[in-house]
Amino acid sequence: MTRAEQARENFLHGLNCSQAVAMAFADVLGVPEETLLSALLPLGGGMGRLRETCGTVSGAAVTLGLLFAGMGKAEMYALVQELARRFTAKNGAINCGKLLTGAGLLVDTTPNPEKRTPEYYEKRPCPELVYDAAQIVEDLCRERGRL
Repeated sequence: MTRAEQARENFLHGLNCSQAVAMAFADVLGVPEETLLSALLPLGGGMGRLRETCGTVSGAAVTLGLLFAGMGKAEMYALVQELARRFTAKNGAINCGKLLTGAGLLVDTTPNPEKRTPEYYEKRPCPELVYDAAQIVEDLCRERGRL
């Protein structure tokens, strides 16, 4: 199973979008899984379900930060901008609300997450967005000699 496939499975098994991406790389991040899950929990739903930057992109950015620890600020910003560019090229936006409305869904910003049901997963673009974000992280790492 690829890391992108693992990320999608993580989401389909209840992790939020941000957690799902990072946990696909947990074996190489050097952070206890419980710490990683806790740190990424607030980033789901476009940061606390505010529907801002997609949690998959936020989770991918945190993952890159951990994978490239010690990288300079300008270089890291450039890497995250490349992540955002590739994600936008594939999906049209990095904004959670735009991604959801683009899929024909209403944007709900209440703090209460929706119940995870088969219908929930069918209507949402999130499993594929999680996959795409993790694939981009893996691609960026391979291009830079990591992983």
